[in-house]
Amino acid sequence: MQTLIDYFNRVGEYSWWIVAIELFLIGLVVYWVVDFLEGTRGERLFRGVIFILVAGVLVLNLVVERLEFLRLQYLYKGFLIAVLIIAVAAFQPEIRRVLMRIGQPRFWVGSSHQLSRTVEEMITAVIGLSAAKIGAIIVIEKRVALGEFIETGVRIDAKVTAELLKTIFHPGTALHDMATIVRGDRVIAASVQLPLAEVGSVDGVEIGSRHRAAIGITSGSDATCLVVSEQTGTISVAKNGRLFRDIDESRLRKYLTSAFL
Repeated sequence: MQTLIDYFNRVGEYSWWIVAIELFLIGLVVYWVVDFLEGTRGERLFRGVIFILVAGVLVLNLVVERLEFLRLQYLYKGFLIAVLIIAVAAFQPEIRRVLMRIGQPRFWVGSSHQLSRTVEEMITAVIGLSAAKIGAIIVIEKRVALGEFIETGVRIDAKVTAELLKTIFHPGTALHDMATIVRGDRVIAASVQLPLAEVGSVDGVEIGSRHRAAIGITSGSDATCLVVSEQTGTISVAKNGRLFRDIDESRLRKYLTSAFL
């Protein structure tokens, strides 16, 4: 307790606005990191590291230093170094994503044009799959992260192109079954297992497993889901747990533009 009192006494010597700015900046950085890692394995790892650091500091200040457990204090400092090294190794994919975003020129200026290109690539792919009557289900991730479902599939992390999507869903390929998840202009994962809605959930109409999966994933998130029927080739769009069937190209473009932009 004395340690905490000493800490607050030292903080009280600074101007209140300096402390407020520092706390705001620290909170902003933590929020940005958590938001960036949301829905990934790195999110849980980051929370674990923060818990270890906070708990360790409290134990170190309230117990170890007061009782002069010098050996425990030495071991804990070594443990912190080991945790930081492990965290850097574990966060390699996330660190790489951050550096790629920072290094990407004119990211904000070109983002709208980039997503518009993604919309057209997806339209080309879906129209082609529909004409060939090749079944497909594509989930567009929005603000609600779909990390728990992505982990059930195969990671891809490639730019969205019509050729890639057609290849993924081509019958006989290793990834054609189940769903593909798109985040921004990237295909994040394929062969993803989605939750199924109950049978007869669309006004008593019997629907297949792809359409049930589209309703299931959009009921629990804000994602938009595209479905191509392999029996009829018709295109459907699922949003907010509702299924819109027999979508033509102009309506498909409207739904995709709304989902991305």
